[in-house]
Amino acid sequence: MPSLFQQIQAGKLWDFHGGVHPPTRKAQTAQKPIGVMPLPDRLFIPLRQHIGVAGNILVASGQRVLKGQPLTSADNSMAVPVHAPTSGTIIDIGDHISPHPSALPDITITLEPDGLDEWRPQYPLNLTTSDNLSILERIQESGIAGMGGAGFPAHLKAGLTQPVDYLIINAVECEPYISSDDALMQDGAITIVKGIDILCKLLNPKAVLIGIEDDKPVASAALKAACSQREHYFVRDVPTKYPSGGEKQLIQLLTSKEVPAGRRPIDIGIVMLNVGTAYAIAQAVLDDHPLLSRVVTVTGETLSQPQNVRALIGTPVSDLLTFCGYQHQSDGKIIMGGPMMGFTLPNLDVPIIKTTNCILAPSQYELPAAGPELDCIRCSACADVCPASLLPQQLLWYSKAKDPAKLDEYNLFDCIECGACAYVCPSEIPLVQYYRVAKADIREQQREAVKAEQAKARFEARNARLEREKQERMARNKQLAQAREQAQQTDSNSNAVAEALARIKAKQAAQTTAPADREQILAEREAKKQQARAYQAEKATSKAPPESGPASANLSSPADPVKESPASAKSAAVAAAIARAKAKKAAQAQADMQEKAVDAEQTKQPEAIEPATPQAATDPRKAAIAAAIARAKAKKQADSEKS
Repeated sequence: MPSLFQQIQAGKLWDFHGGVHPPTRKAQTAQKPIGVMPLPDRLFIPLRQHIGVAGNILVASGQRVLKGQPLTSADNSMAVPVHAPTSGTIIDIGDHISPHPSALPDITITLEPDGLDEWRPQYPLNLTTSDNLSILERIQESGIAGMGGAGFPAHLKAGLTQPVDYLIINAVECEPYISSDDALMQDGAITIVKGIDILCKLLNPKAVLIGIEDDKPVASAALKAACSQREHYFVRDVPTKYPSGGEKQLIQLLTSKEVPAGRRPIDIGIVMLNVGTAYAIAQAVLDDHPLLSRVVTVTGETLSQPQNVRALIGTPVSDLLTFCGYQHQSDGKIIMGGPMMGFTLPNLDVPIIKTTNCILAPSQYELPAAGPELDCIRCSACADVCPASLLPQQLLWYSKAKDPAKLDEYNLFDCIECGACAYVCPSEIPLVQYYRVAKADIREQQREAVKAEQAKARFEARNARLEREKQERMARNKQLAQAREQAQQTDSNSNAVAEALARIKAKQAAQTTAPADREQILAEREAKKQQARAYQAEKATSKAPPESGPASANLSSPADPVKESPASAKSAAVAAAIARAKAKKAAQAQADMQEKAVDAEQTKQPEAIEPATPQAATDPRKAAIAAAIARAKAKKQADSEKS
């Protein structure tokens, strides 16, 4: 049995599940030469025209730029820059309606052409002397993204390091009306093959397979002629069936291999790029010509001159329609893309971008509006034509129910949104629109989940940081407290030592000054005792009663007629003598006690001697008062006896 490669060499083709055969309607544009538009008045250049992230803006409003000058820079592997399609002035950088089904505004650079079409300096690469890294950098710097589908950055596919068995060039262009790739192959087949040569240098595949539908005989002949001198370049005419241009479907047609659900073609050793992408790679590497324009099919019965047009990136759809003779209809619609996978434009100011391949302006008769949506009759026609072998009816139910778990179980993201299911649906249910909304919801939920996880991680990191700072503060406070405690202990010990030293010094000083102070105190006390004795003697002399006789008689008042008797005078004298004796005895006792106290103080060594006033002995004043009272009583008694 021949090997797979031998079967491919022999020209064998396989088939894929499902598919439909809508009318192609390509004849009115396929056989015409590519038209060249004049410069539009304004070019609206969105920053992001591919799957990935937008680059950083390099220009400012009011700045003049040259043709081919980069307007953004790519600082991420998923970013490719955009360039000035012609020379002119940047007049605005802001929001503008985007070429997307949502028509949401996106950041856009508005360029006013100056008509000079002045190029920046160009530096072509020599393919024989350039290494792969330089070529990949040139592809990325030239802003090349996939031009036949979602716009995946071309340098990522061309820079894969896994072994590649087959490089497939997609030239099928299966959707009705669209003939831009057909016209490009007829006009630039040699350049396309040069781009394939560059890709082979980067990927080193075993063989190159170029798939093209059998309704493009002129383009097929041009490619076969351009590849005639290259071994292992095989141009294969595949049957006309929609969507044979799908990535997984074309792989199955040419190699019989199926890409597993959720996997990529490189996982089975295959890389696929569009013919337009190969053409742009050749121009970028060999001519240093960034991706500034592309061929767009402008067709429909409302146009007087439908044709393929080479339009600059950023050209408004209104200018393309005007160039092709658009006859406005009040109830007409303009579709960006083909009738199967395109979307209706809400505004004609939407610009052409790198992935735009068709502008369709049909009449009401040509493409009538869809009828009212009816209930599903479960005819299974959608499942029969699904090229991805999905179950569109179940996907519809779970899309309406917003059940992401079930949608994932039924492989919603394997849907290529080809529209074959909606095309055959007798109930005219817009199945693809439900799938697109469900995908958008799931992507939004995933983004929110990622944001929530990031927010949770930031919150946990913040809490960890706060806890760490708290622990650090507590540790610092503990260290400071320990340091203060140690300092206080050191200070208390120092104070205790200082106090002890002070007490010792005070004691020594007291012992030094004690003898002098004691002698002074004793001298003062002796002087006080002498004063007390003199005072007592004086009081006793002044208050003593007079002797009996003439002298005492003379002391009596001359007015007093009564004279004291000898007995009463004698009694009073005796009482006074007794009082004097008691006073003298008390004074003597006090003096003896003071002398004893002085002697006691002299026998001991006190730390400090304080003078004290004797309180235990009787006060001499009290004794003198008692003697006076006794004399008064004696006198009173004598008076009473006389009476």
